[in-house]
Amino acid sequence: MNLVVTDANLESRFGLKALIFDFDGLIMDTETPWYYAFKDIYQEHGIELSLELWSKNVGTSFDEFNPYVYLETSIQKPLDHGHIKRLSEEKYATYLGEAQLLPGVLTLLEAAKLRGLRIGLASSSTRDWVHKYLKEQGIFSYFDVIHTADDVKRVKPDPELYTLTLEKLGAAARETLVFEDSPNGLKAAKAAGIRCVVVPNDVTRNLEFLAHDWMVASLEEIDLGVF
Repeated sequence: MNLVVTDANLESRFGLKALIFDFDGLIMDTETPWYYAFKDIYQEHGIELSLELWSKNVGTSFDEFNPYVYLETSIQKPLDHGHIKRLSEEKYATYLGEAQLLPGVLTLLEAAKLRGLRIGLASSSTRDWVHKYLKEQGIFSYFDVIHTADDVKRVKPDPELYTLTLEKLGAAARETLVFEDSPNGLKAAKAAGIRCVVVPNDVTRNLEFLAHDWMVASLEEIDLGVF
């Protein structure tokens, strides 16, 4: 496993009792299809949607960057948000294709269960969205605790999702490891005092990740024996 370790955390072994996973972009690549869906819509209106701009809402809500409002501002006329939403969902479904787990997800979940670790999930997406995909992929039962945007007042980068998930898992921050794919998720984990493994995807790979503990290209590289 080629872990990239920061100077702030050269000692990798600690009493591991729990894992917490993000969902979008980590368990399934649901983020890249959304970017291409909105990129197409923007192009149809003569506007270029950069990955840098889109990345502001990866792992969080539309508070930082609202693609509907930004497009309206760019073309200087109102849009039917309902129509744009339906169109984006159609394009998203086309780009997503046959949804699959990202490499290493199932193997890591199985290894965690065999080791007796508690497993949580903390996502800024809605409960219906997360539960739907977890059940379709047959991995819902692996998670002891699942918290989503429906359970908190503030989503990532606020730490509330992680502090709540820690509490329900019955684990301390020092006994827990988080897996994240976005800077917003990383900020939330670190604000909650939890060590974080960053696993960038196609949308987040070129973004800046500050103060991460480890970085890997894929969950396939994770060996829980290291921790």
